[in-house]
Amino acid sequence: MPVPANPFKRALRAGRPQIGLWSSLASHISVEVVAGAGFDWLLLDMEHAPNELPMVLAQLQAARGGTAQPIVRPPWNDMVVIKRLLDVGVQSLLIPYVQNAEEARDAVAFTRYPPHGVRGFATGPRANDYGRIADYVQTYADELCVLVQVETRAGLDNLEAIAAVEGVDGVFIGPADLAAALGHAGELKHPQVQAAIENAIGRLVAVGKPPGILIGDEQLARRYLELGSLFVAVGSDLALLARGADALASRFRVSR
Repeated sequence: MPVPANPFKRALRAGRPQIGLWSSLASHISVEVVAGAGFDWLLLDMEHAPNELPMVLAQLQAARGGTAQPIVRPPWNDMVVIKRLLDVGVQSLLIPYVQNAEEARDAVAFTRYPPHGVRGFATGPRANDYGRIADYVQTYADELCVLVQVETRAGLDNLEAIAAVEGVDGVFIGPADLAAALGHAGELKHPQVQAAIENAIGRLVAVGKPPGILIGDEQLARRYLELGSLFVAVGSDLALLARGADALASRFRVSR
């Protein structure tokens, strides 16, 4: 039995744009619902959502059979958290708040066994089908996707150095934190923020590293895809539920 293929990583390498959805509801049921909607990837968030490891495991199980490949964002660039996520079978990670090449190298090292990294070794985790994948140690990294998130001025300054780190498969621009770092918190459409995002996408394309981003505005999402972004989240389960509920309630409130 081989290591399961990672269609998301293979698509990035082939230059095929991947459309995703953010999952912040921390529910295996909502993940099961949206995983089959037709998206290419689904971000299971642990940084800004009340998600813990057993919940993420249930969400990974719920996503099986859907079209969307799960990507997990841990709460921090942390060796222990990343080790545990890998052991339960996470193949794609989005590491937040990476500001320089050293932090990017740490992120990669946390996902690799010695001598290539510092990942702790377990003999029979879910990741190797409880010991059934005989060559897991030798082959798992081929299907492992490490994405790093740039969301500060320092990260922008070091963008090319971060992108050049071996083992980094893509760089995600965090628009909300970047806007705050630029002095425009909550103003994602501010000209300075948009200029910084477009500049970052262009720089990543120039060095051949797949750019990614989350944006709920359809026009901007299409603009980022045109500029060369290869993994774009175009909304979130939380926003879909909240805005859909708001709209339905408002139609009936008006009629009373």
